[in-house]
Amino acid sequence: MIAFSYRVGHCTVARVVREVSGAIWDALLPDFMPVPSMEDWRAIADGFSYRWNFPNCIGAVDGKHVVIQSPDNSGSLFFNYKGTFSIVLLAVVDANYLFRVVDVGGYGRTSDGGSLFNSAFGEGLRDGTLDFPEDAVIQGSEHRGPMPFAFVGDEAFPLRRDLMRPFPGRNVPREQRVFNYRLSRARLVVECAFGILSSQWRMYRRVIGVSPSTAESCVKATCILHNYLRVTTLRRPQTAPTCVDGQEDVGDGSLRGVARMAANNATREAIRFRGTFSSYFSQEGAVPWQGEV
Repeated sequence: MIAFSYRVGHCTVARVVREVSGAIWDALLPDFMPVPSMEDWRAIADGFSYRWNFPNCIGAVDGKHVVIQSPDNSGSLFFNYKGTFSIVLLAVVDANYLFRVVDVGGYGRTSDGGSLFNSAFGEGLRDGTLDFPEDAVIQGSEHRGPMPFAFVGDEAFPLRRDLMRPFPGRNVPREQRVFNYRLSRARLVVECAFGILSSQWRMYRRVIGVSPSTAESCVKATCILHNYLRVTTLRRPQTAPTCVDGQEDVGDGSLRGVARMAANNATREAIRFRGTFSSYFSQEGAVPWQGEV
């Protein structure tokens, strides 16, 4: 359509889109997605504690399938469980719906847990190189001791000391049900951010008929423009968003595997911390409206 409107070739349009998207990313990255510091993680945790009543939470993580045209000679790599071809946008969002971490370009056939495992962000989690704050005591529950700072995710992600997921099953005890509700309440910010992104940019509502690399560039541009609009237009306070981009940091495809990060091999330490959070939410950390859960 663009090529027809401006009387230029399709190849020219494709090149212009790719170059402009890359220029947007490069120009806005230092101001709207710089590498985080320890104080930035603490600021994110304060936001989740204040707005969503989940202390020591440094972000909500989830994956979004961006539907693309079937790439040539790609087999089933990009074919996802929804029956479409896609690349994965893995994102961490803060309490104000800002993208703090984005990793774009994972194969559509990979699960969210697998996308995390294969990303540079996941590698940073495993290596402990993301400059997280040291464990801190939650105000009002000093008797429980220091608690780790952690992301929140759904059942597709593994349970780790720095990544909390819900208790599995339907018929769980009330204390675990309350924990699941409180975690889901904090985690919904990433779902809302994806919804805002889709409503702002029409490309998310159709099949993107470009190569995976060009689609990746466009997705990254929309994510950073999303942050730009929220920080400038809505005048949100900026506290150094984060971005880890697997393609640029580690080379094209070097982290792209098809392995799945197992969700059933959590350490005893991670299980213990989830239990401590669960007890806190049902006792001194309870909120009035959770009585209906």
